[in-house]
Amino acid sequence: MTEAFYVPSGDGVFLPTPHTAGPWTPDAQHFGPPSALLVRALEEVEAPHASQLARVTVEILGPAPLKELSVRAWVERPGRSVEWLVAELSHGERVVARASAWRIATSDTTAVATAEGPALPSPEGLPTSSWPEGWHGGYLDAVEWRRVKGALDAAGPATVWGRQRVALVDGEKPSPLQRLFVLADSGNGISNFLDPREWWFINSELTVHLRRPPLGDWIGVDAATLVGPNGIGTATTTLHDASGPVASGAQALLVRPRQAG
Repeated sequence: MTEAFYVPSGDGVFLPTPHTAGPWTPDAQHFGPPSALLVRALEEVEAPHASQLARVTVEILGPAPLKELSVRAWVERPGRSVEWLVAELSHGERVVARASAWRIATSDTTAVATAEGPALPSPEGLPTSSWPEGWHGGYLDAVEWRRVKGALDAAGPATVWGRQRVALVDGEKPSPLQRLFVLADSGNGISNFLDPREWWFINSELTVHLRRPPLGDWIGVDAATLVGPNGIGTATTTLHDASGPVASGAQALLVRPRQAG
């Protein structure tokens, strides 16, 4: 098996590998790799000056099949200081996901930068963590997971480190933001408190606000899920590198008994 989530086929077309398969079904992708692929396209949009993605929202418009996907990105609204970018991921004529991003011109604010917050314990030497019974491998096996507090296979909030075992695109080294987005869509799974054999808790979107790109291969995810009385929940995450928090994320969740369809 190719040691990457995607194999490029040219002209913005990519073939997913089994490493992208999600936990609910092996026939659809976990949305971490597609989110990172959309960010890769956004990063390739030419910038007229030094700038950085400040907010990315991925709208999940349907399951991402393990079939050929095409991705494109463009500037929706140009600007000298702030630009709005859009990217689309499609299978044939069907748009699977759409990402929108604000790209902001960078400047030196070192003198007024706020403290990042406490750093997580180093992943080195921490115990590995397994996922709940009944979830499929694929993506979950393509990431190395280290437990900080809580546990992936126990109910409630949890904090973990994750590191890709495979590349995003075959033959490429993933960028810092690509590595972050491979993990950012896992907040609802990391902080689950419902039995996945009995409940759906699937996100319809992912929004990440970024302060700076992460450093290093490990991404820390500190996640918690809250569920309301009407089948709607929210998973919130703080995303870390070794120095401390670098971004915050949130996912809107559909929560429903599996027998309800």
